[in-house]
Amino acid sequence: MLVTAYLSFVGLLASCLGLELSRCRAKPPGRACSNPSFLQFQLDFYQVYFLALAADWLQAPYLYKLYQHYHFLEGQIAILYVCGLASTVLFGLVASSLVDWLGRKKSCVLFSLTYSLCCLTKLSQDYFVLLVGRALGGLSTALLVSAFEAWYIHEHVERHDFPAEWIPATFARAAFWNHVLAVVAGVAAEVVASWMGLGPVAPFVVAIPLLALAGTLALRNWGENYDRQRAFSRTCAGGLRCLLSDRRVLLLGTIQALFESVIFIFVFLWTPVLDPHGAPLGIVFSSFMAASLLGSSLYRTATSKRYHLQPMHLLSLAVLIVVFSLFMLTFSTNPGQESPVESFIAFLLIELACGLYFPSMSFLRRKVIPETEQAGVLNWFRVPLHLLACLGLLVLHDSDRKTGTRNMFSICSAIMVMALLAVVGLFTVVRHDAELRVPSPTGEPYAPEL
Repeated sequence: MLVTAYLSFVGLLASCLGLELSRCRAKPPGRACSNPSFLQFQLDFYQVYFLALAADWLQAPYLYKLYQHYHFLEGQIAILYVCGLASTVLFGLVASSLVDWLGRKKSCVLFSLTYSLCCLTKLSQDYFVLLVGRALGGLSTALLVSAFEAWYIHEHVERHDFPAEWIPATFARAAFWNHVLAVVAGVAAEVVASWMGLGPVAPFVVAIPLLALAGTLALRNWGENYDRQRAFSRTCAGGLRCLLSDRRVLLLGTIQALFESVIFIFVFLWTPVLDPHGAPLGIVFSSFMAASLLGSSLYRTATSKRYHLQPMHLLSLAVLIVVFSLFMLTFSTNPGQESPVESFIAFLLIELACGLYFPSMSFLRRKVIPETEQAGVLNWFRVPLHLLACLGLLVLHDSDRKTGTRNMFSICSAIMVMALLAVVGLFTVVRHDAELRVPSPTGEPYAPEL
């Protein structure tokens, strides 16, 4: 398992690099933005945002291992994960209103404080303290998702008056480097936890100075901005009306809830499946992120001028890959006949599918959901998503550990088959909808070159 993990990591990195180089050669030369004010503004944003993302990713490989190191039972660990998911959905519902009321800059600084406290709780072996840490982690995740992007968009348009067409280029670059940071964070976590022998708590300690630096840079370099608040009840009511009045939105929400709830369960299960077989957790996590980066690169290649595939096709492919991978896992985790290498391959396929799924879903949401109703609709999407994930984790350990894990993968397979049926339904509804197609690359408006 050790050799397989390292070879897979190297192979996936080489594939990503090769695909990106081929895309760069095939891409016609474009005009890079040379506006020094815009480039400095981007740099000020990226410095803070990338530090926050790096601190977040550092904690992922060893979270389950840390709880296991503290000798908690798997059922207790599942409750900790459920607490984190529940706090994420609870704070996610009010995060936009909180950010608008408090101020985007203050919210980003608050993120650095709450996430630092969350990391500090990992030094304790007290179960209640760890539960509080998971709640703080849920708040921090909600702020990370909402505050940083809101701050950037407001500053870009309102304060600096840069063209709105430049915004997607900034976030496309951020998405690419987010994957790269995740790969590097996995290796860094492996170095401090395993190679240096500091134990599974080490990545959480290392994340604290990154968070402190992110908060300091935001305080020093960022201006404050606010927005007029829309009543939470009106936001949710508008989102619900949009959800029920447009079948495309309802189907998209169904696909998102089913697909992403399975991904949350996968995040919980991969460590107990692979760790008993000597897998280097940091390198395994980096391999997962490299597979996701490869999927994202394949998405960009597939939707390019040369191939011109549509996001709806790639969404269908992503769901099919996950269905196949989960069927693999029901056999590779069979008690007494475990095959960790097959499980690892299935996990890599799931991450590859995620790399295809998230940009496809993002494109379709932008086209289908009106901009004014996106916050409300996404709130309604998140509720069933997290409920399904929480229910899955709570029922996981009703039986023997290994049997429960295999049964959970079987249940996830059934959930993904339902997601596939929803994809077929959506494809039937939108197959003649030109709005949901990637526009021809010719005649695109000028934007900063990536």
